[in-house]
Amino acid sequence: MSRIVTENISSANSSNNSCQYFQPSLELIAGELSTATGPSPTLGQLLKHVGDARKEATGDETPVHEVLVNVTEPRPIPFFLSFNNLTYSVKVPRKMALPGFFRRRGGSASADAAVVGSPLAAGDSYFTRNKTLLNNISGETRDGEILAVLGASGSGKSTLIDALANRIAKGSLKGNVTLNGEALESRMLKVISAYVMQDDLLFPMLTVEETLMFAAEFRLPRTLSKSKKKMRVQALIDQLGLRNAAKTVIGDEGHRGVSGGERRRVSIGIDIIHDPIILFLDEPTSGLDSTSAFMVVKVLQRIAQSGSMVVMSIHQPSYRILGLLDRLIFLSRGQTVYSGSPTNLPLYFSEFGYPIPENENKTDFALDLIRELEGSPGGTKSLVEFNETWQSMKHTRDSEPDELGLSLKEAISASIFRGKLVPGATNDINSSSMVPTFANPFWKEMVVLSKRSILNSRRMPELFGTRLAAVLVTGFILATVFWQLDNSPKGVQERLGFFAFAMSTTYYTCADALPVFLQERYIFMRETAYNAYRRLSYVISNALVALPGLIFLSFAFAMATFWAVGLDGGLSGFLFYFLMMFASFWSGSSFVTFLSGVVPHVMLGYTIVVAILAYFLLFSGFFINRDRIPVYWIWFHYLSLVKYPYEAVLQNEFENPTKCFVRGIQIFDNSPLGVVPPAMKVRLLQSLSNTLGMRITSSTCLTTGLDILKQEGITDLSKWNCLLITVAWGFLFRVLFYFSLLLGSKNKRS
Repeated sequence: MSRIVTENISSANSSNNSCQYFQPSLELIAGELSTATGPSPTLGQLLKHVGDARKEATGDETPVHEVLVNVTEPRPIPFFLSFNNLTYSVKVPRKMALPGFFRRRGGSASADAAVVGSPLAAGDSYFTRNKTLLNNISGETRDGEILAVLGASGSGKSTLIDALANRIAKGSLKGNVTLNGEALESRMLKVISAYVMQDDLLFPMLTVEETLMFAAEFRLPRTLSKSKKKMRVQALIDQLGLRNAAKTVIGDEGHRGVSGGERRRVSIGIDIIHDPIILFLDEPTSGLDSTSAFMVVKVLQRIAQSGSMVVMSIHQPSYRILGLLDRLIFLSRGQTVYSGSPTNLPLYFSEFGYPIPENENKTDFALDLIRELEGSPGGTKSLVEFNETWQSMKHTRDSEPDELGLSLKEAISASIFRGKLVPGATNDINSSSMVPTFANPFWKEMVVLSKRSILNSRRMPELFGTRLAAVLVTGFILATVFWQLDNSPKGVQERLGFFAFAMSTTYYTCADALPVFLQERYIFMRETAYNAYRRLSYVISNALVALPGLIFLSFAFAMATFWAVGLDGGLSGFLFYFLMMFASFWSGSSFVTFLSGVVPHVMLGYTIVVAILAYFLLFSGFFINRDRIPVYWIWFHYLSLVKYPYEAVLQNEFENPTKCFVRGIQIFDNSPLGVVPPAMKVRLLQSLSNTLGMRITSSTCLTTGLDILKQEGITDLSKWNCLLITVAWGFLFRVLFYFSLLLGSKNKRS
C-alpha cells in the first residue's frame, strides 16, 4: 500500500520542514502518555500532546488543512468501516381484498382463500404488512477508497446509505456499523462525517465562493482565523475544480448561474468543508451528463485519496467512472448480489455461469442480468446464494492478520494532527468533549445566518419590492376611498369599516412570507442534520432579519393612510397607529412563519392561511360585537389576531371624550327618519326634548367617542394592553416555530 505524506498548501517550505521536524509518531506519544498518566491514554490527552508539540515548534496549535499526496511506500491504514447484517423493514398498508361476490368472474377460489384465509407473517396485521428494504447487508471499506452501491430503482441503495449515515431511527435498524472495530455514536458520527443529498439545495443568489465561505463559517471553529478559513475555501475550490466559477452565482430557474455539474460539486463542497473522515453521497451523478458525472466522481476520488472514505450510491456508472471506484455492492430488492472489487466482476459472473462479453460495460451487464433475474420466477435467489458462497470462499482465501493497528481514538487523533477534521481539534483532556456538538457559539451562528440571509435577499430586491408595492397600493386605495372622513354618524361607520379592512390587510399581506422558509426548508434540514448551527439560532436570526422590512412596511402604510383618511390624534396618534401597524405585521409574519414550519407545501399553506385569517376577521368584533357572539364561540374571539389591533386603533381614534360624533338632528341619520326634511327633524327633536324633559338642540352632543367604544363592546382592554398582546402573539408564534423545527425537521427514517 502507499504511504501518505503531508504537504501544507498554505505555508512556505520552511514551515513544512519545521512541521516535519516536530511530527512525532503516534506510538511514541501514546508510550509517553502511558508512562505519565497510566496504561490507556484518552483521545483528549493524545490531542493535548499533539497540540503542545505543534505549539512548541510553530507557536500555533491550530492544525492547518493539508493536502495528502500519494507516494509508493506502504503505510498503516488508519480507518476501517465495517457493517454487518444490516436489516431494515417498514410497515406498509395492506391491500384490502373485496369479498368474493364483488370480484370479477373467473377469479379462482384458491386465490380468494390465499387473500382472505392465509396466515399472517410475523409482524404483520390485517391492515399492514412488513416490507424488508435491507436484508442482511454486509460490507467494508477503508480510507482512500470509494465504495459504490449499485442497483435498480427500489433496490435499497439510498436506504443503505441512510443506514450507514445513521439516518434511520435507533431500534428500527438491526445489525451493526463499526469504525475501526468500535460502534459509532451519533454525536461522533455527525462531526467526523458528511452527507450529501441527491438534490442540490443551495441559495441561488450566492456565488460559489460565498456559499463555501458561509459553510466554513458554520463548520469551522471560531478559534480558526478568518484568513485560514479563506485559505481552506480557496484550497477546496481548487480541489473541486471550481476556480473558473468561483465568482458566479449558483442561480435558479429565474437567474442564470453555474452548470449542473458545478452545482453538484458545490453541494459536495459545503459538506466537506471541515474535511470529514467519512463522506456519504446519495446518487451524486444523478441528472448529469457523462462528462459532468465523471468530473464529480473524479473529485470524490481526490477526496478519498486525501485520507477520507467515500460511500455513495450510483445508478449506472460509465466505463470511465467504474475505473475510479474501489469497491462495489450490487443490491437487488434489499439483498446483496455482489460485494467486492470491480476487477473481480468478470470472474464472479463467469463462475456464476454468465460470462461478461469483452467489449461490454461490466456494470451494465451486471445490472441487466439482475433485472432479468428479478423478472424470473425464482428471482435473484440463486445469485444471492452464490454471492454468499463466493464471499465465504473469498474470506477463506484472503484471510490474513488485520493490518489496521490503530484504535478509533488514535486514528482520529492522527487525522487531526495531519490537518483533517478541523472542528474536532481540541485540547480538552476530557475525551468525551473532544468532539464539540457545534463548531461556533450561539451568537456567532446568529451573525453568520443573518449575514447570509440579508445578502441573499439583497440580490433579489423584487421580493421585498413586490410586498412593498402591495402595501402601498392597498394604502392608496384605502386613502382614496375613505378620503377625509367627517365626524358624522356615517363617518363613524366608515371609520369602523376602514379599521377592520386595514387591520386584516396587514395580516393578509404577510402571507407572502410563507414560501420563504419553505424554499429554505431542506437547506435548513441538511445543515442542522450535522450540527452546522442550532435551530434556536436560525429562529432568532430569521426574526431579526425580518424586523427592518416590517418596520419599513408599517411606516409606509401608516404614512399613506393616517392623514389621508383624516384620523384623529395628531402626532401622538400617528405614532401609536404606526406602532400598532408594526405589531400587526410582526404577529402576522410570525404566524405565517410558524405555519411554514408545520405545513410543507406552498399551496396548502396559502389555503390554510387565508382560511384562518378569514376566521380571525369574522370573530374580531367588527361583524358581530363581543356581547353578541355565542358563548360556544367566544373563545375564538380571544384567539383572533385581528381583535387586538382592531380594538387598539378604535381606542386611539375614539378615546377623546370631548370629541362629538352625533349632534342634534344627526341622531336620526342611521334610522328611517334620516330621509325626513331637516325642518321636520328639528320639530321631532323638540318633541323628543319635551317628552324626555330635557333640552336638546341641534348643537347638543349626543354621542362621544367613548359612547362608540361602549357600543362596539370595547371596554375590557386598554389600547396599550392590546399593543402588548399583539406583540406577545408574535413572540409566541416564534416559539412555536422553534418547536415545529425541533420536532418536524428530523432527518431519520422511523
